[in-house]
Amino acid sequence: MIRSVLCACAAVSALFAASAHAQSADESFGGAKGADLSIDAMEPDGSDITIGRAGEYPADIARFLLATGAGTANLSPDGETIAFAWDVTGQPELWVMPATGDQPKQITFKTGVRAPIWTPDGSRLFFSADRDGNEQPGYFALSADGTTETEVLPAKRGDFRSFGDFAKDGSFVYASTARGAGVFDIYRGTLDGKSELILESEYGLYARSISPDGRYALITESVGAAANNLYLMDLASKELTTISKPPVEDYASHTLGGFEWLPNSKGFYFSTNLYREFGTLAFYDMESGSFERVFESEHDIGNLQLCGPGDGGSYLFWKENDNGFDTLKGWHTIEKRPLAMPGLPEGKYALDCEGTENPKLMVRVNGWQTPGEIWMIDVTSGQADKVFAANLAGLDPERLVRPQVVRMPARDGVELQGLLYLPPGAGTGEDAPPVIFDVHGGPSGQSQANFEPVTQYHVARGVAVFQPNVRGSTGLGRTYGMLDDREKRLDSVTDLVDMLDYLGAQGLVDPENAAVLGGSYGGYMVNAVLAEYPDIFKAGVSLFGVADWITGLEVASPALKAADRIEFGDITDPEWREFYRVNSPIRKADQIKVPVLYSHGVKDPRIDIYETEVMVKTLRSNGVPAPFIRMPDEGHGWRKLANQLFYYRKQAEFIEQQLGVAEAEQKSDLEHKTGRSF
Repeated sequence: MIRSVLCACAAVSALFAASAHAQSADESFGGAKGADLSIDAMEPDGSDITIGRAGEYPADIARFLLATGAGTANLSPDGETIAFAWDVTGQPELWVMPATGDQPKQITFKTGVRAPIWTPDGSRLFFSADRDGNEQPGYFALSADGTTETEVLPAKRGDFRSFGDFAKDGSFVYASTARGAGVFDIYRGTLDGKSELILESEYGLYARSISPDGRYALITESVGAAANNLYLMDLASKELTTISKPPVEDYASHTLGGFEWLPNSKGFYFSTNLYREFGTLAFYDMESGSFERVFESEHDIGNLQLCGPGDGGSYLFWKENDNGFDTLKGWHTIEKRPLAMPGLPEGKYALDCEGTENPKLMVRVNGWQTPGEIWMIDVTSGQADKVFAANLAGLDPERLVRPQVVRMPARDGVELQGLLYLPPGAGTGEDAPPVIFDVHGGPSGQSQANFEPVTQYHVARGVAVFQPNVRGSTGLGRTYGMLDDREKRLDSVTDLVDMLDYLGAQGLVDPENAAVLGGSYGGYMVNAVLAEYPDIFKAGVSLFGVADWITGLEVASPALKAADRIEFGDITDPEWREFYRVNSPIRKADQIKVPVLYSHGVKDPRIDIYETEVMVKTLRSNGVPAPFIRMPDEGHGWRKLANQLFYYRKQAEFIEQQLGVAEAEQKSDLEHKTGRSF
C-alpha cells in the first residue's frame, strides 16, 4: 500500500482563502467522500506571511519552505534541452532551458504539473494534470516553446492513470481504471486522442516500457507494496509472456532501475532483487528468452540509463542507494570498463542520458544541502558542470545539517536503521536535545538524504530530528522489507519505541522529551504508537493517516488495492477483518493521552478524510487536545506553497510548545481552536 504522493498533477491553483465547504458530490473519487463540517477545524485563511530577514539565525520557517530547486527533469532526445518542474511560482510548473545552461523559460501556468516527458521526436512535452490532488489526471501535449497546447485524453471521473512509455511513432502505453472495475488495465493511446484497451487485469497491471522497434511492451503486475511480476507483451498479437513470476513467499521487485532497451531491441537492462537482498543489474536476452545478472551490489541499483553509439549502446549509467545516499556509477558496455564519475553534492540523484554520437548525461541532485540542482556530465571525460542552481531563499548552506546514519538493535534482534539530524553543538546525556521522530510513508518508503526544509528548521531551533527506517522500509534489503507484512504489522510500531530507547541510552537525545510525526502511512504509525505505547512520546502529529484499517482498505484508491492484498491481507477475508478490527488505532484510541495535531486534505483519494475525523472526535470526547487542520483544496499531501506555509508554521508551533522549545507566552491559535490548554 504505497501511500506516498504520486506524480499526478494539480490542474487548478490559486492562493486559497478559507471557506466552510464540503467536497462536491461529483468529486467524491476513490476514498474521498467529503468533509464533516460540523468538526471544528482550522483552514488556510489567506493571511499574510512573515519570512524574517535574510541572515537571521535561526531563520523563519518560511525561508526553509521558500527554498526552491529543480523538480523532475528530463533531457530532450537530442540532448540539447532540459525540461523540468519548478515550484518557484508557488506550485510546480514546466520550465525549459538549454542543456548548456541559460535563463530558464516557464511554459505552463497555473497547471501544477510535476513530470514532463518528451515525445520521441522532441517537438513536444507530454504531461498529466489533475484537479487539486484527486489523482485522476488528463493528458496533455505542449510544444517545446510553450506556444501550442493540446488535450490528448481528457480527465474522467474515476479514471486513475499511470503513464508507461512512448513508441517511436508517438503512440504510448499506459495503465487506467477507465473500465470501471476498480483495477488498472493496459491501454494504448495516440497523441491525436485515440485510446484502446489492450489488456484487462484482475488486480493491477502497469505498462513500463516499449521496445525501440515498437513490437513489445514490458508489463508489471503488483505483488505487495514493493514487488511485482514481469511480463513481455507482443503489441500486435496481445500475447503475454512471463519473464519473472516468483512464488508469493519470495516476491521481488523488477522495477528498481527502470528498463533500458538496446537500440536494436535485442534485449534490455533492468534491476531486480529476485532471490537477492538488493537490486542487481540484469540483462534480458530476447532471443533466448532469459536473463542473467551483470553486476551484483551490496546496495540497490537504480535509475538505469543507456546511451551512446552502436546497436547495443556504449555507456550504461546507474545509481546505488547506500543508506539513503546515492552514488553514481558508469560502465562502458563495449570496452567492458568502469567510467570515471565526478563528485557530486550528497543526496539523491535522478539520471537521464540522451544521444548516440554525442551522448550527454544529466543528473538532478536533491540533497540535504540543496533543494534541487542540475548537472551535465561529459560521458567520456567525466567532467561535470552545474547548469541550474537552487535558490536557498537567503539560507546559509553551511548551517544546514548533514544526517548521520544510525543503526541499532530491536528487542527481537533485528538491526534497525535511520537518519539522525543533530543541532550544531548539541549536548549529550542530561544536556541532550529534545527529539522529533519523523516517520516516512509507504510503508515501503525510505528516509533518505533529501532536502528536508522542516527538519532543518527544527534542528536550527535546537531540536534533533530522527527519521526512522523501521522494518518494512525499502533500500535496506528484500528481507527487511518483508518484516512488517500482514500479521507482523505492529512489530514496526514497536521499532519506534526501541529506536528512541537506543538513542536515549546513547545520550544522543532526551528520550523523555520526544514527539512523533508522520504523514500517510506515517500518520498511521503515529496513531498506532501513541495508542499501543501511550507513555513514550509527549505529543503526536498525524497527517492524513489511517485510523481504521477496515474502512481504510475498503475505500482505498485503485492504485493501492492491488498491493494491499499482499501487504495487509485481503480485507474481504473474515480472518483479516477480525485482525484489523482488533489492531486498528481507532480501537485503542482511548489509550491515547497526549495532544495530537491532525490534518487532512478534503480531496484525498487514497485515505478518506473520515480516518482523521474519527480520531479527532474520539480524542476530543476523551478530553485529549486534538487540534485539526482541514485543507479544502488539497488531496494526499500539500502541493500548494500557500498551504504549506500555513500548515507547517502551525505544526512547528504545536511541536515546540509540546517540547518546551517555544517561550511560554508564545501561544499559537491552536489552543484557541480547541478551547484547551496544552
